Amino acid sequence: MRYFNYLSSEEEKTLFYSKPICFSNYSSKDILSHAVGAALYMPATRQQIAEEIVSGRVKGLVSMVLDLEDAIGEKQVGLAEESLYKQLYKVHSLLKSGSIDEDKLPLIFIRVRGPEQLDYMIKKLGEVIRIVTGFTLPKFSTENGRRYFETISNYNEKKETVFPTLYGMPILETSDVIYRESRTISLLRIKDLLEQYKEYVLNIRIGATDFSSLFGLRRGPDMTIYDIGVIRDCITDIINVFGRVEDQFVISGPVWEYFKSDRLLKPQLRETPFEDSAGSAGRKLRHEFINIYVDGLLREVTLDKENGIIGKTIIHPTHNLPVQSLYVVTHEEFLDATNMIANNNGSLGVFKSQYNNKMNEIKPHLNWANRILFRSQVYGVLHEHKNFTSLLIGQDEFVQEKAFV
Repeated sequence: MRYFNYLSSEEEKTLFYSKPICFSNYSSKDILSHAVGAALYMPATRQQIAEEIVSGRVKGLVSMVLDLEDAIGEKQVGLAEESLYKQLYKVHSLLKSGSIDEDKLPLIFIRVRGPEQLDYMIKKLGEVIRIVTGFTLPKFSTENGRRYFETISNYNEKKETVFPTLYGMPILETSDVIYRESRTISLLRIKDLLEQYKEYVLNIRIGATDFSSLFGLRRGPDMTIYDIGVIRDCITDIINVFGRVEDQFVISGPVWEYFKSDRLLKPQLRETPFEDSAGSAGRKLRHEFINIYVDGLLREVTLDKENGIIGKTIIHPTHNLPVQSLYVVTHEEFLDATNMIANNNGSLGVFKSQYNNKMNEIKPHLNWANRILFRSQVYGVLHEHKNFTSLLIGQDEFVQEKAFV
């Protein structure tokens, strides 16, 4: 699997200065933690899961989360578990028979309801679990977190050596994390727990929908999650605790819920990036983004990135390519990063960028440069004068109008 694998060789040459690398659930944790990217949620009761994985119907699908928790009803749990097993068994059988190539398989995650279901699903899946990259762990706390990761750790210690490592992705979404009086101590205790199981922690996810529900809030389609003050403050503290360079945790952004709505405020997308990429076709694409509220999503992902967040939960296939395209490294970013690292020998402290628009200070920006180079491996580097819209012009992501939840 690799990002933008639907592009032709000629399109890749036109767009990429450096192409994205290939990866699978056997790749290193560092690669996988960044590669989760836009994780598309699907209810585990969905009957077309295997077909959608095998056919590649969702263009550019790289990671998916099969949901046994909030996306299904309380009375559907048994049905969802059985349906999920059947769908993954079908994919596993096709893989074993050679009917599908392993390099076409997206990263597959399962969101469970609690530690008991995690243990049950690992046992139920048997050898089928080799196509699963990990589990997302909802309502994560110090009370249930140790049980979650003890189960994952025990599996990895006893698994067959030919099977890939199984990972956990804790979701921070409980009241003790967002309520001010308990937040700091809760985050520090969770961090202490995750440090003990760090080799199996793929990334840390933010459950902004559950956070919002504790205050009776829901952001509108014209807003970003950062416009909701109480959620913004909590995200800031999560980044402060888990986003430090020396800790090397990857934090993933909260879900964007909208794919259609009525507009209240002005569009947030500038015309220039679209016109520069494709003229009238770019303007048409911008109009489509505005109509289906991807403009709000793009603004939120941009703010995610500025705050050091990598990846996002998505609930509709039309969100997939826009989110992924924003994580591609620009030519300017790549040159700044490589030049800083190349000049980190004590001879210089600051120098003018090759784009002649900024000063690059080596020491203060070195950690940023290393992060950019790592992201460039997974998502690639665009050619000069290309931007994220270049990856979207001419793509037909908007024909997929049916929601997956």
